[in-house]
Amino acid sequence: MASSSSSSSSSSSSLMFTVRRCQPQLVVPAIPTPHEVKPLSDIDDQEALRFHIPFIQIYRKKASMAEKDPVQVIRQALSQTLVFYYPFAGRLREGPHRKLMVNCTGEGAMFVEADADVTLEQFGDSLQPPFPCFHELLYHVPASQQITNTPLLLVQVTRLRCGGFILAFCFNHIMCDGAGLSQFMSTWAEMVRGPTKPSIPPVWCRELLMARHPPRITCNHREFEHVPDTVKGSNQHDMVLRSFFFGPSQIATIRGLVPPHLRHCTTFDLITACFWRCRTKALQIEADEDVRMMVIVNARARLNPPLPVGYYGNAIAYPAAVTTAGKLCENPFGYAVNLINKVKGEVTEEYVHSVADLMVSKGRCSFTTVRSFIVSDLRRFSFREIDFGWGKALYGGIAKAGAGAFPAVIYLTSHENANGEEGVVIPIWLPAKAMERFEHELSDMLRN
Repeated sequence: MASSSSSSSSSSSSLMFTVRRCQPQLVVPAIPTPHEVKPLSDIDDQEALRFHIPFIQIYRKKASMAEKDPVQVIRQALSQTLVFYYPFAGRLREGPHRKLMVNCTGEGAMFVEADADVTLEQFGDSLQPPFPCFHELLYHVPASQQITNTPLLLVQVTRLRCGGFILAFCFNHIMCDGAGLSQFMSTWAEMVRGPTKPSIPPVWCRELLMARHPPRITCNHREFEHVPDTVKGSNQHDMVLRSFFFGPSQIATIRGLVPPHLRHCTTFDLITACFWRCRTKALQIEADEDVRMMVIVNARARLNPPLPVGYYGNAIAYPAAVTTAGKLCENPFGYAVNLINKVKGEVTEEYVHSVADLMVSKGRCSFTTVRSFIVSDLRRFSFREIDFGWGKALYGGIAKAGAGAFPAVIYLTSHENANGEEGVVIPIWLPAKAMERFEHELSDMLRN
């Protein structure tokens, strides 16, 4: 195996290992696919989604698969999946007014074969972000982080010394959201088992979420407000990534902190409110400053008629709950829970069309980043269930917090901890000093 060898250590653990990688290759669709240009919707085509998002799937060895090479199995299944999801084998290009479209060229996805001199046992109990040597497990091919004229999918399969393996990949968020990715991956795993076509055929139909003619912004979009940054010099240096696990007992504890009329609220509302509040305190934001919590909402079922089954484009909105840091931190916990609960309900069909119209009217602007925090719930997409023949993943889901250059995004991923407890794991980036305060605030809440 030629090309590259390096080792590194991670702040999360002292584990160091070396990864030997082959030269990156392009995996093309197994049979020729249509050459055409496909427009993206105006919900896909937002500045905020122009980034690559990393995922990781960790599998242990399986005796019945001893004769099989995970690299070959996954590469071949990818090639078959790209027959149906052929836009993923194309490249983005930009037209007038920054409008992105997919040039379906069939050039393929980028694929890296690798071996690591490490066993799963050496990773210890904490198979959750941050992963040691993650940049070794997902090699950033030079220029692979551009948005146009670069592969839309970058995959690395790393065989481990114990017979297990790690599948790490990143994809361009412009192409799909969590629901769309989950559908793509389910097909990818399905292709291993021998069917000739996916059980859920992919649907493009991006015209369903195009802006109207003429565009009309009919809703109040506080997520896109322009907010001047009052704090000069960002404190994004010295950032630390840590994950927190919430099992049944932690969730019961924070549920006990809300008044009876809010007890029926979801686990999502509780965790989101808890993190928003602890993070705001940890960052020591001035009491009179506005803070924003944007909640990613899957709008598929909120459209009438609903989007067709198999639609894998972005169908999300992220309305913002806005309050002052003082109100958020000084009011009882139920105040934050209520704000989160209410804001999710703002996403209607009209709201989604209004976002698409805003994109066209305002030059595909990005969301407000000043004192903003975003949460995305990936639990329903059960990435752990994705089975390429080696059973369920030990960890399946997002590889780190953040979105592109914006660190203040957390993801809820379903996870089983070392004690076999089912729960949710949430990675978060914070400056080192703020992380200490965050941990303190969180343990205070959980002690209550």
